[in-house]
Amino acid sequence: MVGAGLGGCELAWRLAGAGQDVLLVSQALDHLGNLYAPDVQDAAFPADSLFGEVAAALAPLTDGWAFHRALKERLERQDGIHLLQSCVTGLEEDGQAVTLSTWEGPPLRARRTVLAVGAFLKARLLIGDTMEDAGRLSEVAYDFLADDLAAQGVWLVPAERSALHEAQPYEVRFLTIPAGERDGFQLRRFDAVYALGQVVPGSTPPATPRCWATRRRWHRNF
Repeated sequence: MVGAGLGGCELAWRLAGAGQDVLLVSQALDHLGNLYAPDVQDAAFPADSLFGEVAAALAPLTDGWAFHRALKERLERQDGIHLLQSCVTGLEEDGQAVTLSTWEGPPLRARRTVLAVGAFLKARLLIGDTMEDAGRLSEVAYDFLADDLAAQGVWLVPAERSALHEAQPYEVRFLTIPAGERDGFQLRRFDAVYALGQVVPGSTPPATPRCWATRRRWHRNF
């Protein structure tokens, strides 16, 4: 699992609970499952979700960073989940497994790979007149991974999101995988590579996988 935001954490937890062995790779474990919200008081987490389970054990006014720490501890205790801080830069399929190259050097191999990279493929974060290579504040973008997917023929299209609710509002422009490149969650050009969409504000979450959550109600969207 590449990416440990809302969608990546929730799906990793569900897969591990179903008996799968999951390596959850994040560029920064200090931001794992981060809500970027001052507290969880107004969150509408599904009761049977990882985020709902963690929130139920905390006081409503628990701050966002305390929630992150509790969520990380819950994932660390889950049998079948292994956390790794690393930056994935590309992938290659050989018919038996998917090999992930990393910025740090050591390759990773898996029978199946899920890209849960949200708004981080070649993302550019804009605050006023400044711009940085990031998908969220202080979180590095997946530039090399985006270039690798494009080089293998995966069509990526531009998209953008605004975070107006933050103390410092910002806009993110990034690349995303369109519906024409997917068969459900599977990337058409690969046999064992899948991709989640982004977690965005909404009113009707999808049934599978359940990986939505925030201050009101969110859903996973492509």
